[in-house]
Amino acid sequence: MHKDKFVFSQLIVFLDRNKFNYIVRKHDGDKYVKHFTCWNQLLSLMFGQLSNRESLRDLIIALDAHHSKCYHLGIGRNVSRSSLARANQDRDYHIFEEYAYYLINEARQKRATEIFKLGGNIYAFDSTTIDLCLAVFWWAKFRKKKGGIKVHTLYDVETQIPAFIHITEAAVHDSKAMKEIPYESGSYYIFDRAYNNFKMLYKVHQIDAFFVVRAKKNLQYKSIKWKRRLPKNVLSDVTIELIGFYPKQYYPEQFRLVRYWDEEQKREFVFLTNAMHISALQVAELYKNRWQVELFFKWLKQHLKIKKFWGTTENAVRVQIYSAICTYCLVAIVQHDMQLDRSTYEVLQILSISLTDKTLLRDLFDKTKFQNDKERFGPNGPNLFNYK
Repeated sequence: MHKDKFVFSQLIVFLDRNKFNYIVRKHDGDKYVKHFTCWNQLLSLMFGQLSNRESLRDLIIALDAHHSKCYHLGIGRNVSRSSLARANQDRDYHIFEEYAYYLINEARQKRATEIFKLGGNIYAFDSTTIDLCLAVFWWAKFRKKKGGIKVHTLYDVETQIPAFIHITEAAVHDSKAMKEIPYESGSYYIFDRAYNNFKMLYKVHQIDAFFVVRAKKNLQYKSIKWKRRLPKNVLSDVTIELIGFYPKQYYPEQFRLVRYWDEEQKREFVFLTNAMHISALQVAELYKNRWQVELFFKWLKQHLKIKKFWGTTENAVRVQIYSAICTYCLVAIVQHDMQLDRSTYEVLQILSISLTDKTLLRDLFDKTKFQNDKERFGPNGPNLFNYK
């Protein structure tokens, strides 16, 4: 048995502490702090995410139960509820946001692959709404008696890592977040119907990037040129231009409209794209993979803590969301570096009950066997981190 390091201590070896310390110094995060540093705070929150703690009190009880191990876990000697709550409330969330993006870039580089072989990154953009109690989260007003926030996410379909996170109040329309996306020339962006913002889509076109968006039913356009000899299930492939005063100003150039019949769902889909060089089936296949971002939201809500918050202020909520993203990326990095033949669900289940054990990580994953695991081959497991 490995007697030197706990499982949680072996996990944090995969984190770059020097980079985190640099970010903390840049934001003066540890100014006037004697004991409970930003690093201790991050590890406490990640411990709570990995061990599936329901509340701040629940997390502190779990840490108190292992108080003799906390120092060797890297969390610090004394972690009180008031100290952690105050840190979540007062310490700048930009520290954790910047470190989350650092881990995102590291995970994407490690998991870089070309599934579609289109010469650019494939991104799906969508948002998920997290309901909040307006009486407690007073700053997140959504409706008259309801609160909430939206997490807008640019999801890298090929690496299966979120590339960009933007948090707003739930009342903000999805299309308003399109202007925040860091667009890349040569990349492909997949949107749902809520993102029929032609002014922003034209900006994507102007930087030589490509979009695939599902068209609204009331789209007004004029057909310019039709393609013949269409492949199976492609009903039409037409070059069009918008009509109407404002649409014509927002998007003055021509683009494609593809009608596709989905045999599985027995329904027709209409797509708009400026990618003239790819086939109609590739357009449909790109949009089909937009569902990956929905699965990411589902997995994140089910297996990490972003629905029940350990603080009530906006800063505390943002800190917790970015700590969840850090945890997600840590699992992705561990899976890649250790070449684990396990679903993400399995990894989290094993870690959640083993964080304070003294077992080598390799032995932990090699010797633990799951039988009759419904989620191993279900929609929550294999589609996340499955590509080698």
